[in-house]
Amino acid sequence: MAKKPSSKQKIMIDLQRLNELNADGCPACGRGFTLGETAVVACGAWEGGAKLIHENEAVWDTENRSYVERRCFETRRGKIG
Repeated sequence: MAKKPSSKQKIMIDLQRLNELNADGCPACGRGFTLGETAVVACGAWEGGAKLIHENEAVWDTENRSYVERRCFETRRGKIG
């Protein structure tokens, strides 16, 4: 049976996180975050390990039980390139 992500792995963007994250934007899509938006900690093709990205830019990897950036996940599965 596939393990689903827990609500603890999702983060609602508050004012403090908004100020911290919007200097660089989302590593997955480059857009800024907005208040109340949902983000997840995910690994991807960037340096420095897992980072907060928009939830819609992430895919739940059931094998590793963690979020992965969508393009990175598709590349690993052979759907792109």
